[in-house]
Amino acid sequence: MTTLPPLPMTRPKLTSLAREKLPCCPDTIPRSQLIKEKDDIDHYLQVKFKGLSKEEVAAYRNSYKKNVCVDMLRDGYHKSFTELFALMERWDALREAAKVRSVFWLQRPLEEQPEKLDYFYYYLTRAEVAERKGYFEDVYNNLYALACYFNNPEDKWVRNHFYQRCFQIAQLIKIDGGKKAAEALGHMGLLFEEDGQLLEAAEHYEAFHQLTQGRVWKDETGRVLNLLACESLLRTYRILADEMLESQDYKQAIKILIKASEIAKEGNDKKMEGEASYYLGLAHLAAGEHETALAVLRSYSEISTDLNDDLSLGRAYEAIAKVLQSQGKMTEAIEYLKKVVKIARNNFQSLDVVKASTMLGDIYNEKGYYQKASKYFQQAFDTTEELTNMPLMDETKVHYGIAKAHQMMMTVNNCIEAADLASLDCLLAWKESRSDIGPDPVTGEPRGSTTESV
Repeated sequence: MTTLPPLPMTRPKLTSLAREKLPCCPDTIPRSQLIKEKDDIDHYLQVKFKGLSKEEVAAYRNSYKKNVCVDMLRDGYHKSFTELFALMERWDALREAAKVRSVFWLQRPLEEQPEKLDYFYYYLTRAEVAERKGYFEDVYNNLYALACYFNNPEDKWVRNHFYQRCFQIAQLIKIDGGKKAAEALGHMGLLFEEDGQLLEAAEHYEAFHQLTQGRVWKDETGRVLNLLACESLLRTYRILADEMLESQDYKQAIKILIKASEIAKEGNDKKMEGEASYYLGLAHLAAGEHETALAVLRSYSEISTDLNDDLSLGRAYEAIAKVLQSQGKMTEAIEYLKKVVKIARNNFQSLDVVKASTMLGDIYNEKGYYQKASKYFQQAFDTTEELTNMPLMDETKVHYGIAKAHQMMMTVNNCIEAADLASLDCLLAWKESRSDIGPDPVTGEPRGSTTESV
């Protein structure tokens, strides 16, 4: 929940009386007990607070939630009451629905959260007063304060309600050049994005971006709105492109990522521009457009070098290696992957070490260089042991075992084909120990190993 300053509000007398007896009693108290408590409260109030009216006695007896609603109506805030009442009904409905689905539903009823009720009362009534006077910017600010306050996983639906209210009010503000409208479009885009409605999110983010172009507007945290719009658009375009790539709609995926790259360049943020180039390069690779992919990814590596961003540079080299591997240029791919391993080790990125080492092992294994394949697979396996990542450890263990088996198979075959006494001794010694086959007695190298000059 967003932390806001304490409310500078003076509570009406009824609400103040009700607050004195918090927390409220549960709704499951038997009727007989409620009648007895009513009599006790009446007697207590007559003794301690002589001169209280029946309404004030009722206020002390009622729940805090009910008194907030009564105060709204008494003070003439009928629109605020209508909105709060609708929210409270939905709140209760959501709790009941969740109770059916899960016994672990822990959200408390609204009547047990007086602070939230105070925020509702304070900001809704202020927004209603401002709306009567036609001060729509003040209406927006008060509704947005509520959206910020309820910006937490438990109350996100309340936040979304006020985002929608802000969007409606922002259309009526004519004195700020469209800043509030731009902010509201960004919030609506986020609402749709979180709900998985990516096309609607992109539509709102595009309008957000268009309104902020050439402006130096900033949000309450100091972030430039145009840069925020670019980031939001790029994020949405990337998710959309991923879905298109999964369905093999490469043309549309590339089209939307080119658009994302152009927007990133407009944002004058090199890191964001590099990220856009990276995803565009991967899309070209998926489409089999290797030369274009290489050009785009090398542009990403240049940006990463200029920014002294080693992690991005390592990611660029890994992607370039994949393209080269697809083209059959294994020697160049190996050089780039070795750079990835070096960068990852220098920056303590163990998972990147595992990934690049496994790729190197695959290349060497495919080329028949089993000794080097074993070396890199072992390097990957040893790194997973340090990470204590069991699923990844099992995977690299299989790779390592296959490469070792290939290496030993070559040696066994050559020993059988040689059919000399030294080879026979070597095979017998191996069958007794079942460990690595001993080295060639003359050269000291494993028998039958391929010349591995790559």
